[in-house]
Amino acid sequence: MKGKELYRSKENKIVGGVCGGIGEFLETSPTIIRLICALMVILSPWIGITGYLLAWIIIPEKHSSKKRVKK
Repeated sequence: MKGKELYRSKENKIVGGVCGGIGEFLETSPTIIRLICALMVILSPWIGITGYLLAWIIIPEKHSSKKRVKK
């Protein structure tokens, strides 16, 4: 059995899909995650922005669930 995996969201993204992906992973609203990230940026800009950028680099983008048909 395969466990849940953390990916950046393709469908539910505003900037990089990090908050959307974390929201899907935690099975919560991405809006809550975005508010937490915004609060982190306001309270500590270096930690908030650096953390988001690192997550954007480290977390892979979710692959499309559609299968490609070769012609």
